[in-house]
Amino acid sequence: VQLQASGGGLVQPGGSLRLSCTVSGFTLDYHDIGWFRQAPGKEREGVSCISGSDGNTSYAESVKGRFTISRDSAKNTVYLQMNSLKPEDTAVYYCATDKIMTCRTIWYVRGYGMDYWGKGTLVTVSS
Repeated sequence: VQLQASGGGLVQPGGSLRLSCTVSGFTLDYHDIGWFRQAPGKEREGVSCISGSDGNTSYAESVKGRFTISRDSAKNTVYLQMNSLKPEDTAVYYCATDKIMTCRTIWYVRGYGMDYWGKGTLVTVSS
Protein backbone atom coordinates (compact mmCIF):
# COMPACT_ATOMS: atom_id res chain seq x y z
CA VAL A 1 0.00 0.00 0.00
CA GLN A 2 1.37 3.37 -0.99
CA LEU A 3 0.08 6.91 -1.01
CA GLN A 4 1.73 9.83 -2.73
CA ALA A 5 0.65 13.40 -2.12
CA SER A 6 1.53 16.06 -4.67
CA GLY A 7 0.47 19.46 -5.92
CA GLY A 8 1.85 21.72 -3.24
CA GLY A 9 3.61 24.96 -3.94
CA LEU A 10 3.75 28.67 -3.31
CA VAL A 11 0.55 30.62 -3.79
CA GLN A 12 -0.59 34.12 -2.89
CA PRO A 13 -3.34 34.69 -0.34
CA GLY A 14 -6.70 34.23 -1.99
CA GLY A 15 -5.27 31.82 -4.52
CA SER A 16 -6.01 28.17 -5.18
CA LEU A 17 -4.19 24.88 -5.33
CA ARG A 18 -5.28 21.32 -5.96
CA LEU A 19 -3.54 18.56 -4.09
CA SER A 20 -3.59 14.98 -5.31
CA CYS A 21 -3.19 11.78 -3.34
CA THR A 22 -2.46 8.87 -5.64
CA VAL A 23 -2.83 5.48 -4.06
CA SER A 24 -1.71 1.99 -4.97
CA GLY A 25 -2.17 -1.40 -3.45
CA PHE A 26 -5.78 -0.90 -2.43
CA THR A 27 -9.10 0.26 -3.77
CA LEU A 28 -10.47 3.69 -2.91
CA ASP A 29 -13.99 2.34 -2.84
CA TYR A 30 -13.20 0.31 0.29
CA HIS A 31 -11.08 2.73 2.28
CA ASP A 32 -11.65 6.13 3.76
CA ILE A 33 -8.96 8.71 3.00
CA GLY A 34 -8.01 11.59 5.23
CA TRP A 35 -6.06 14.76 4.53
CA PHE A 36 -4.00 16.22 7.35
CA ARG A 37 -1.63 19.11 7.70
CA GLN A 38 1.12 20.18 10.01
CA ALA A 39 2.43 23.70 10.25
CA PRO A 40 5.85 24.48 11.71
CA GLY A 41 5.73 24.32 15.48
CA LYS A 42 2.15 23.11 15.53
CA GLU A 43 0.44 19.80 16.02
CA ARG A 44 -0.93 17.86 13.13
CA GLU A 45 -4.57 18.57 12.40
CA GLY A 46 -7.19 16.89 10.32
CA VAL A 47 -8.34 18.80 7.26
CA SER A 48 -10.82 16.61 5.42
CA CYS A 49 -11.95 13.04 4.95
CA ILE A 50 -13.83 11.12 2.28
CA SER A 51 -15.64 7.86 2.78
CA GLY A 52 -14.75 4.97 0.52
CA SER A 53 -18.14 3.30 0.75
CA ASP A 54 -20.44 6.22 -0.05
CA GLY A 55 -18.24 9.22 -0.85
CA ASN A 56 -19.46 11.23 2.11
CA THR A 57 -17.14 14.11 2.92
CA SER A 58 -16.25 15.98 6.08
CA TYR A 59 -14.12 19.02 6.85
CA ALA A 60 -12.42 20.86 9.64
CA GLU A 61 -14.23 24.07 10.55
CA SER A 62 -11.19 26.10 9.55
CA VAL A 63 -11.44 24.98 5.91
CA LYS A 64 -15.16 24.41 5.50
CA GLY A 65 -16.49 26.28 2.48
CA ARG A 66 -13.01 26.79 1.03
CA PHE A 67 -11.68 23.25 0.55
CA THR A 68 -13.31 20.41 -1.35
CA ILE A 69 -12.29 16.77 -1.19
CA SER A 70 -13.16 14.43 -4.04
CA ARG A 71 -12.01 11.18 -5.58
CA ASP A 72 -11.58 9.55 -8.94
CA SER A 73 -11.66 5.81 -8.40
CA ALA A 74 -10.61 5.08 -11.97
CA LYS A 75 -7.41 7.02 -11.35
CA ASN A 76 -7.00 5.84 -7.76
CA THR A 77 -6.66 9.45 -6.76
CA VAL A 78 -8.16 11.65 -4.07
CA TYR A 79 -8.07 15.40 -4.57
CA LEU A 80 -8.15 18.34 -2.21
CA GLN A 81 -9.19 21.52 -3.98
CA MET A 82 -8.13 24.46 -1.88
CA ASN A 83 -9.59 27.88 -2.65
CA SER A 84 -9.37 31.26 -0.93
CA LEU A 85 -6.12 30.21 0.65
CA LYS A 86 -4.89 32.06 3.71
CA PRO A 87 -1.41 32.36 5.21
CA GLU A 88 -2.57 30.15 8.07
CA ASP A 89 -3.13 27.32 5.58
CA THR A 90 0.64 27.11 5.17
CA ALA A 91 1.69 23.60 6.18
CA VAL A 92 2.88 20.25 4.96
CA TYR A 93 -0.16 18.33 3.78
CA TYR A 94 -0.42 14.56 4.08
CA CYS A 95 -2.91 11.97 2.97
CA ALA A 96 -3.48 8.80 4.93
CA THR A 97 -5.64 5.72 5.11
CA ASP A 98 -6.21 2.75 7.33
CA LYS A 99 -7.27 -0.86 6.94
CA ILE A 100 -10.38 -0.43 9.07
CA MET A 101 -10.78 3.17 10.30
CA THR A 102 -13.69 5.13 8.93
CA CYS A 103 -13.75 8.91 8.73
CA ARG A 104 -15.60 9.08 12.01
CA THR A 105 -12.76 7.28 13.78
CA ILE A 106 -10.10 9.14 11.82
CA TRP A 107 -11.43 12.45 13.11
CA TYR A 108 -11.71 11.09 16.63
CA VAL A 109 -8.13 9.80 16.78
CA ARG A 110 -6.86 12.77 14.77
CA GLY A 111 -5.01 10.42 12.49
CA TYR A 112 -2.96 8.75 15.18
CA GLY A 113 -2.46 5.07 14.61
CA MET A 114 -3.44 5.11 10.97
CA ASP A 115 -1.73 2.41 8.97
CA TYR A 116 -0.56 4.20 5.85
CA TRP A 117 0.74 7.69 5.23
CA GLY A 118 2.05 9.36 2.13
CA LYS A 119 4.97 11.73 2.06
CA GLY A 120 3.77 15.24 2.52
CA THR A 121 3.56 18.09 0.08
CA LEU A 122 4.36 21.63 1.19
CA VAL A 123 1.82 24.39 0.72
CA THR A 124 3.03 27.93 1.30
CA VAL A 125 0.57 30.80 1.22
CA SER A 126 2.43 34.08 1.11
CA SER A 127 2.57 37.32 -0.77
